[in-house]
Amino acid sequence: MRIKTTIAVLAAALVLSASVHSATAADQIRFGIDPTFPPFESKNASGQLVGFDIDLGNAICAEMKVECTWVQNSFDGLIPALQAKKFDAILSSLSITEERKKAIAFSNKLFNTPAFLIAAKNSSLHPTAESLKGKRIGVQQGSVFETYANQYWRSAGVEVITYPDAESVYADLINGRLDGTLDDAVVITEALLSKPQGQSFTLIQPQVKDDTIFGPGTGIGLRLKDQVLLARFNQAIDTIRANGTYDRLAKKYFNFNIYGE
Repeated sequence: MRIKTTIAVLAAALVLSASVHSATAADQIRFGIDPTFPPFESKNASGQLVGFDIDLGNAICAEMKVECTWVQNSFDGLIPALQAKKFDAILSSLSITEERKKAIAFSNKLFNTPAFLIAAKNSSLHPTAESLKGKRIGVQQGSVFETYANQYWRSAGVEVITYPDAESVYADLINGRLDGTLDDAVVITEALLSKPQGQSFTLIQPQVKDDTIFGPGTGIGLRLKDQVLLARFNQAIDTIRANGTYDRLAKKYFNFNIYGE
């Protein structure tokens, strides 16, 4: 009898423990982020995380009535870290692509920004394999820009150089070790082109497009099995889009429609 009672008590304790853990987990969302993409995610002078993605994440969490926490990670390691359960979701300007959808699920779109080749104003370069043949083009590892450059340019004789973060790409571009880079137009305008050291560089027309590679925009990435969490994210995103919160936050950073069509 004592053995049975002890087993029953232990079983009840385990159920209670699991319930407490589930309740705690439900009260908090851990977002993985690489804070090197201003104005979407970066650190201010005090070391605080700031940016449009940060504001969106906090607004989404407020709508879901949960606490937001942020886990910093290199961009190319975000999906492996998500799979390893180091955080619950990725909110870090992650483009929704068919290739990534094989490994993770995506929320509804958060925003959409254009991709451009960036080079010196006097370079006469164009975003084509023919124009870039023999040139050194820097891209961030794990990004859609790396995917595009590898698919369309590398095999045509363009030297595609990968970097662990965007800041390293910009540093080599400024120092003349690169002929150009492929990047998000909004991010590089904020991080480089609007700064004194970036005045000799520009966005090279036309915009670089490929719907398969760049997808419809960015979204929150999460594990494929987390369909309940996905539904909660989508409901929260729809709500902040409808009640004006999204537009209010967007106006802090952009003077154009960052959501896109």
